[in-house]
Amino acid sequence: MSVAVLLFLGLGLEAAGGRRNRCYFNRTEEYCVCYNLSEETIGSIIQCLAATVVEFEGGDVEKYIAFPIGDLDSSTIETLGSLVIQKIIIGNVLVPEILLARVLRFFSYTHVQELAFESCIFQGTGDWGDMDGQDLPIRSLSFHNVTSAPLTGHEQAFSSLSTWLETLEELAVTGSHVTSLPCAIGKVFRALRSLNLAQNSLSDGSLAPAFCQDAFPQLQELSLHHNNLSSYHGVCESLELLPELWHLDLSHNELMADSSSSCQWPAALRHFNLSNTALDTVPTPLPAHLEVLDMSHNHLRAVDISLSSLRKLFLNQNLLQAVPSLRNYPMLDTLHLDNNSIWELPRDEVKLLGRLQDVTVADNPFSCSCSGAGGLQTLAATGHLGQGWPEGYRCHSPAEYQGWLVAQVPVSVLHCDLAAVVAPLCVALALLGVAGA
Repeated sequence: MSVAVLLFLGLGLEAAGGRRNRCYFNRTEEYCVCYNLSEETIGSIIQCLAATVVEFEGGDVEKYIAFPIGDLDSSTIETLGSLVIQKIIIGNVLVPEILLARVLRFFSYTHVQELAFESCIFQGTGDWGDMDGQDLPIRSLSFHNVTSAPLTGHEQAFSSLSTWLETLEELAVTGSHVTSLPCAIGKVFRALRSLNLAQNSLSDGSLAPAFCQDAFPQLQELSLHHNNLSSYHGVCESLELLPELWHLDLSHNELMADSSSSCQWPAALRHFNLSNTALDTVPTPLPAHLEVLDMSHNHLRAVDISLSSLRKLFLNQNLLQAVPSLRNYPMLDTLHLDNNSIWELPRDEVKLLGRLQDVTVADNPFSCSCSGAGGLQTLAATGHLGQGWPEGYRCHSPAEYQGWLVAQVPVSVLHCDLAAVVAPLCVALALLGVAGA
C-alpha cells in the first residue's frame, strides 16, 4: 500500500504528548485505535488491517497538504479491496478540506460503510472536482462536535459529491452549532433514510427552507432534539413535505402550541417524541396514526385524547392526578405513569390496565385505602406491573400507612369492608329466623 494512503488512514500524526504513537488492536471486539501515528511508527497500523472498526485519535495533518497523492497502482487497489474495515472514526484532528477532497475518493476501493468525525475542525476549501461522478461504499456519515464554515455557500461541493450523496442512507450532524440547512443541499440526499440534527442551534425559521419541496424525499427518521425550536405548529408546517417520515424526535425543545393552527403531520408518522418540551397541555393535532407517543417529563395535568392505533404511551414525570381513560386507546399495550400525582387507580381502570403488557405507576402519592391498595395489588398480581414494584410503590396516606409498601397493606374483605361480610350474615340469620317461626 502506498505511503500516501497509509498516512491518510493513519492521519500521518505525530506525537502530541501523553499517549504513545501507535495502534492498539482488540481482537475480541475487532476494534483498533491509533494515537498520533507518525511516519516513523506507521508500521503499527498494519495490525489494524484485521479490524472491522478503526479509530484514529489526535494529531496534525496540515504538514501533509502538499504531500503528492497520485493515482493508485493495481497492487494498492487490490490491498484496499481486501480490507475488512467497515467503519472509520477520526477524532480530535484539524482536517484541511483540500487534503480530504484529494483522498476521499480512495474509499471507493474499500468496503468502508461508515465514516465518523468527532471533535474535528474542518479548515479551508477543498477542490471536490475529482469526486464528480464518483461513487463510494460509505452509506453512513456522521459529524459530532465539529467546526466548519457554514453550509451555505458550499452548494458546489455538494454538487460534486452528488453521485455519492444520492446513495447515502444515514447522516448525523450533531453538537456542531448548525443554524441552517440550505434547500439545495437537502435535494441532493435522494436516498437518505435517517437524519440526526440534534444538539444544534436550529430555530423555527430555519426548518422550512431545510425541508423544502423535493428535499429528503425518502426520509423516515428525523432527530431534532436539543435545538432552539419553540413553535409546535411551526415545526408541523415545516415538515409537511416529508411523506415518508416515520419517526420524529422533538424532545428537549421548549415548545408552545397554537390551538388555532390546523397543520397536518405526515401521514406515515408512527413514533413521536415530545418529552422534555415544557408542554402543559397535549398539543393538537397529533399525527393520526401514531403507535408510540412519548410525552414524559412535561407539565401535563390531564390527557384527554383519542388515538385508535396507539400501542405505547409514556406519561411519566408529569402532574397527572388520574389515569387517562384507556377506552381511548384500544390497541395500547404499554403505559408508563411513574412520578405523577396519581393517588388511586379506579376499579374499572384496574381491569383495563390488567390487559396491558407493561404498566408502571411507581413513585406516585398513593392513598392506601382498601380500594387504593387493593387496586395496585390486583394489578401486580397480573404480572404486568413493570419495573419498580414493589419498592417504588409506597403509601402517602392515610397516616397509619404512610411510608408503607403498598404490597404490605392488608386488604382482606374482613379488614377492608366489614359491611360486605356483616350484611349477608344478617340476611341469612333473618331468613333462618323466619323459617324457624
